[in-house]
Amino acid sequence: MDQVELRRLERLAVRRLDFTILPMMTMFYLLSFLDRSNIGNARIAGLQKDLGMTDKQYQICVTILYVPYICAEIPANLLLRKIGPRLLMPSLLTLWGFMVVLQGLVKSYPGLATVRAFLGLVEGPILPGIVLYLSSFYRKSELAFRVAVFISASSVRPSCSFCLLAAAIVNMDGIGGRPGWAWIFILERIFSCLMGILGFFLVPSTPQELRFLTSDQRELLIRRLARDKPSSNTTLDHFSFKEVLRSVKSPHVCLAFVIFYMTGTLLYGQALFLPSIVNGLGFSSNKTQLLSVGPYAAGFVVTLAGAFFSDRMQSRAIPTAAILCLAVAGLAIYLSTEGKFTRYGSLFLTVPGVYASIPCISAWMSNNSEPHYRRATSIALGFVATNAGGITSTWLFPTNEAPNYTKTTILNLTFAVLIIIGAGINALLLSHMNKQKIQRRDEILAPYNIDSDDSKGSEAVRAWMELGDRHPDFKYTL
Repeated sequence: MDQVELRRLERLAVRRLDFTILPMMTMFYLLSFLDRSNIGNARIAGLQKDLGMTDKQYQICVTILYVPYICAEIPANLLLRKIGPRLLMPSLLTLWGFMVVLQGLVKSYPGLATVRAFLGLVEGPILPGIVLYLSSFYRKSELAFRVAVFISASSVRPSCSFCLLAAAIVNMDGIGGRPGWAWIFILERIFSCLMGILGFFLVPSTPQELRFLTSDQRELLIRRLARDKPSSNTTLDHFSFKEVLRSVKSPHVCLAFVIFYMTGTLLYGQALFLPSIVNGLGFSSNKTQLLSVGPYAAGFVVTLAGAFFSDRMQSRAIPTAAILCLAVAGLAIYLSTEGKFTRYGSLFLTVPGVYASIPCISAWMSNNSEPHYRRATSIALGFVATNAGGITSTWLFPTNEAPNYTKTTILNLTFAVLIIIGAGINALLLSHMNKQKIQRRDEILAPYNIDSDDSKGSEAVRAWMELGDRHPDFKYTL
């Protein structure tokens, strides 16, 4: 078989992969994001008033979700391979659907806070789990766009929430003795439970389990993954706390951790409070729901385009910095003007500038950590930082500072600039590490006694497993 035909068959296998596992992962993340952030829509519809909560109590209910959420991320990512994605991920989706139904039945502040805490526990593993899961099916140069596909699902959240919210307010307020905001949670989450049950039958754990591919296509995917990640083509990859510590001690992981934290502060500030920001500009409640759609639609387009070029350029730092420039411009406009229409227009820069950076940063963390358990730890650490930023964001938009949010906008603008600088520093660090590995190749490989005529021997495999991304032949993605 010639190379042209081989590439054609490879593209066909990848497309089938895109149409089998990617839609399910997209739906999982969309439902997860809806569950976390639709409390902002429910607040406008009367949740805070009906439960008699103060602003501080509302912020606690938003914040409390992230504590167990963060605690669950690293253990779940380390257990994903052991339990199997086919069992773990649909189970979590079904459980959180049940939790959100309970969220619509609460009648007090303590009840809401309790349900939100349990919701965080079962939702925490989803986002890092999906990124880790997809990294086991796609090459490093293909990952950002695939992450963008499911991340961009969150950009259609306002339109979905608006339709459900409008129906609840107009047609269902008072039905079953429940207010309209309660039906937002109840109706959306019944769908989550159904999707969770369906996932048990449709989510494969490994490329070998893909049902919609021929045996030749599965073998082709396995071979291309082995070329892209040599450490994945072995049975020697077992869990070890050493791999966890090696991830934590990696300088590029530590720097990315800080970038993830600042990005999470920006991301969740927009996700949780965009309806409140728009509403504070002077628009009515119904118009707020509709006007919240526009910035997310722009975010959808920019997210896919940014990730596409990131994969095509095989670069993460440049697209990340370019995208964050949109957020800098949007935040600067919001800070320097007072007209409500100008400020609303600035959101068409801020929201895409925040959302579109997530796939590039997520793929960057995954690309530069090997083998599996080191990668699992690094990805989870990134999202631990992201959700720590989510905790920070819940305290940045008090209603008494609307609509200016001057201090918050200055902080967000500072974070956006620092992310751009951090991306540049990380790229320079990784470039330096690549050069050092080449210069010290013989020294690094000396303990393994690798026969130059047998690059696939046992010692070569052991070198890949122990060194992982520190192997001289592993090239860090810039």
